[in-house]
Amino acid sequence: MARRTGDRVAGLSPLFMATNLLIWISAVIVMGIVSYFISTANGYYPGDQLVYLEVISVLTVAFFLAAFFLGTYHGYILLFNLIFSYLWLVAVVFTTITYTHSSSDLGKTVEAFSYIAFFLLFFNVVYSWHLAYRAGPRTTAHV
Repeated sequence: MARRTGDRVAGLSPLFMATNLLIWISAVIVMGIVSYFISTANGYYPGDQLVYLEVISVLTVAFFLAAFFLGTYHGYILLFNLIFSYLWLVAVVFTTITYTHSSSDLGKTVEAFSYIAFFLLFFNVVYSWHLAYRAGPRTTAHV
């Protein structure tokens, strides 16, 4: 559970910290491998899918690094995780299209860590939804 002071969350719960750390590590691995793919393009345009993967992984690394240190309101965490889960869903589709029938071990690694990042983000959406609306106002009035 998150540490609460009034209506504000003082920090992330240990479960959120663990999943955010795993998401961050997955994004760093994807960013590194995709950066390698882009650097070995030999002056050619690497393709829209690789550029998209690079941008999403860099944004994830930057924003999740900030999320480690900032105490934040649970409503913002839900929105943040929802947006990034959709972005990583598209990344998973791109990596599946590109690397499923590939013989590249690095490509399959990008695919695997993209799946990890997406499913952990999806878990964060469900968990933050539960945290945000479980403690909401409840009424005993019968309608």
